[in-house]
Amino acid sequence: MSAQIESVLNETRVFPPSAEFIKQANVPGMAAYQALCNEAERDFEGFWGRLAKENLSWHKPFSKVLDESNAPFFKWFHDGELNASYNCLDRHLKTQGDKIAIIFEADDGKVTRVSYQQLYHKVCQLANALKAHGIKKGDRVLIYMPMSIEVVVAMQACARIGATHSVVFGGFSAKSLQERIVDAGATEVITADGQFRGGKEIPLKPAVDEALAMGGCEKVRNVIVYKRTGTTVNMQAPRDKWWHDVIRGQAEECEPTWVNAEHPLFILYTSGSTGKPKGVQHSTGGYLLQTVMTMKWVFDYKPTDVFWCTADVGWVTGHSYITYGPLAVGATEVMFEGIPTYPDAGRFWKLIQDHKVSVFYTAPTAIRSLIKAGGELPKKYDLKSLRILGTVGEPINPEAWMWYHTVVGDSRCPIVDTWWQTETGGHMISPLPGVTPTKPGSCTFPLPGIMAAIVDETGQDVDKGKGGILVIKRPWPGMIRTIWGDPERFKKSYYPEDFKGKYYLAGDGASRDMEGYFRIMGRIDDVLNVSGHRLGTMEIESALVANTALVAEAAVVGRPDDMTGEAVCAFIVLKGPRPTGADAHKMAQELRDWVGKEIGAIAKPKDIRFGDNLPKTRSGKIMRRLLRSIAKGEEITQDVSTLENPSILEQLKQPVS
Repeated sequence: MSAQIESVLNETRVFPPSAEFIKQANVPGMAAYQALCNEAERDFEGFWGRLAKENLSWHKPFSKVLDESNAPFFKWFHDGELNASYNCLDRHLKTQGDKIAIIFEADDGKVTRVSYQQLYHKVCQLANALKAHGIKKGDRVLIYMPMSIEVVVAMQACARIGATHSVVFGGFSAKSLQERIVDAGATEVITADGQFRGGKEIPLKPAVDEALAMGGCEKVRNVIVYKRTGTTVNMQAPRDKWWHDVIRGQAEECEPTWVNAEHPLFILYTSGSTGKPKGVQHSTGGYLLQTVMTMKWVFDYKPTDVFWCTADVGWVTGHSYITYGPLAVGATEVMFEGIPTYPDAGRFWKLIQDHKVSVFYTAPTAIRSLIKAGGELPKKYDLKSLRILGTVGEPINPEAWMWYHTVVGDSRCPIVDTWWQTETGGHMISPLPGVTPTKPGSCTFPLPGIMAAIVDETGQDVDKGKGGILVIKRPWPGMIRTIWGDPERFKKSYYPEDFKGKYYLAGDGASRDMEGYFRIMGRIDDVLNVSGHRLGTMEIESALVANTALVAEAAVVGRPDDMTGEAVCAFIVLKGPRPTGADAHKMAQELRDWVGKEIGAIAKPKDIRFGDNLPKTRSGKIMRRLLRSIAKGEEITQDVSTLENPSILEQLKQPVS
């Protein structure tokens, strides 16, 4: 781990919020932001306690805000009781039961709207069905579904009865699914026959069948299947049941199960730098508070807003800013099944126009692909409804930021460039739209109550203008509570001894300019950020060498990519002779498909290079920093005298294009 990260970007353009925007903002101007920060500095627990009382509905009020007695296993509001689904649905019924909660646009353009009252009834019916299956508080339910109103219903139904959900992204393979079912100890799976994306039908149920046949999934008693595509699927009685059958005759009311604020709301698996995925466990009370406060602060939520987060629910962004945050504040939100370029590259802009979206939140990868597909296209649509633009998942390059600002936002919409992680639960560092003069490519300043800092390898703060390791110095409500079933790994991963076990280690390098603006500069560990998806290099390496017939050894690194932020680059030693020409192309494709099957399409290497062996020190350690230089096409300037086989470097410079 190196703290010597220097920012080479010198960005001087600044875009202050307009006077009109500041006037109407939830946090109106720098003085208001500073007052919140000062309150948190002065009385940290009092600050978060006040916000929790004012913004959440408690069944049993808490008396203690923060328990630090068993650090780093912090507890927030832990003697209080509440229910996440009650906070997202029931508390809105008297005041706005008829308000539209979700506008769902399918891949083919069909639009379905559900009100808060209708969503409540759907959630209660499925919650009752789960109870009829014997699912109770603390049980784990795995969800593997397409973007749909039903996936929100499934997550909310679990929360309603105190079951802990674990959502797996619909692009993951059967093997990835099986690993997560086993690790979580899931007793029920909720899935669909398939999904539509970009005019194509993608099956889901067959992957569940394959996963459950792999072994280790014997605890799964029932599989609920939502009929989305209508394609014939194998239904294994009595295990498999259609969604429409299990909810038939179920009551439209279901008393919420009140849970302790620290009760695990969900487990979400994220890539680690070792082969085994990490089950990030989040609480109920603290997590919900973070999603609500960031909806109000960062997205400046107003009751008239139409909010659209383009993420998939299989990632934390979809949890926090589709299933929980927007519903907890009573928003109307858009959900979209398809992809931004189908049937053409105007799809996102047409959706904004048709549904009068006012707050739009997407990933830099999507922005870059839309620039490439038609940079002038947004001008053909009426985007006047937009008032805030947001980005998530990875740092945004200044050129894409400027296009987003000028072309999509017509130079009048503040951009909130949000830094956060699966582990943080919600935004941590971000502009506030009525406060912060923004700089392209900078996530600007920490939110009130978030004690972010940049330190060197010894944990000492670095000077402004220097780069280092991003840490959070104090706990915060939405933080990860543990890694499911592996508390030691949690401590080692996030509260390492190098930092005296006190600071949360984000795993990102960052710098601050002389005015204190934060800029994220990428991972400092072996985790790649591909299109906003975190992928462990070890996982991809493990998948490659699992092809025991072909692969003797593999090393995976990342390299910058204009479209996806980072691209996967794999260096492979085969068991047979090193292929060339057409044979190399054929072999590379075979290995890409193999990784797709083992992990999912998002993990397929973009570059594959074959070598007779890999660059190693005489002690046998693979020199990954050399491979990173080769992947980037850089001149190798570092000393290679310690290499056992320096001649191999020339061989590995030849990519299979």
